[in-house]
Amino acid sequence: MTEKQVIRTVPLKGLQAFEAVGRCGGVSAAALELKVSPGAISQQIRKIESFLGVTLLERNGRTVELTQWGRLYHQEISKGFEQFALAEQVLERARNENALVLSALSSVVNKWIGRRIFDWQALHPNAHVRIVGRDKEPRMGFDDVDFRISYGSDVLQHDHYTELFRDWVVPACSPALIKGKAPSVAGLLEYPLLHVEWERHFSPYPSWREFAAKTGATFEESAAGLSFTLSSSAIDAAVNKRGVVLAQMSMIADELEAQTLVIPVDIRLALRESYYLAWDRAALQKPHGREFRDWLVGVSRQQALASAPRPTL
Repeated sequence: MTEKQVIRTVPLKGLQAFEAVGRCGGVSAAALELKVSPGAISQQIRKIESFLGVTLLERNGRTVELTQWGRLYHQEISKGFEQFALAEQVLERARNENALVLSALSSVVNKWIGRRIFDWQALHPNAHVRIVGRDKEPRMGFDDVDFRISYGSDVLQHDHYTELFRDWVVPACSPALIKGKAPSVAGLLEYPLLHVEWERHFSPYPSWREFAAKTGATFEESAAGLSFTLSSSAIDAAVNKRGVVLAQMSMIADELEAQTLVIPVDIRLALRESYYLAWDRAALQKPHGREFRDWLVGVSRQQALASAPRPTL
């Protein structure tokens, strides 16, 4: 059998499984990384061993170690997987060479900037923008990201940033839920309440207890109910008549216009921190880079006015 034939017929899934086991140090860790079962990993490696005619792993109960042949083989195939990773990076850089890449929190993409970006596109039809919904902060200068919309102190990881706006939350629900009524604050709290509980590293999202305290209403908190880590998921549940949500004003403009959501009681609570825009300095040298930053700041100032409570006369 020639070398070319071996490369053509070797089970590629088995190679991937074996490379992951050797790098991660075990079958379970490899299975977790590849999002398959440990049994599937073991099955793929047995196929490789059968194909090669050598034992690659020594199995001792729940632990495995690479044999002498396994260490030699892993050393060589790892070079190929490293080359795959480099090729992916080259392709990603080529894709993003002329594109402006904006990273933002998933809910911000789904309910705010992903909707507003069409206004930018209308102004700059020749500009190429890629939007990436990602909750983990990127590494400017290392990851293929030019701009990042961050929340709160997460922005301190970046060198160049500016404040965008402080959002406010307001009760919102489907008009079908309240059936045309105008409930009082106390009456509103009797409807099913949807809760937003962000991940712990964020400052806490405004709660229904805080809303009741601001309005002077009695509130008996219950362990029952639905909680969401994503603001956008809680808003979608409210649209589907599942309850009342304290929704971010920036994220429900389209729903209010379409009347799939209404504001039964217009009492607003501010988020504890602001949204910020961070950027890689090199992004400003890209075509439309500086204009894109200025546009994001401009629409954020408009959003700040729209989100804040209306002045009382």
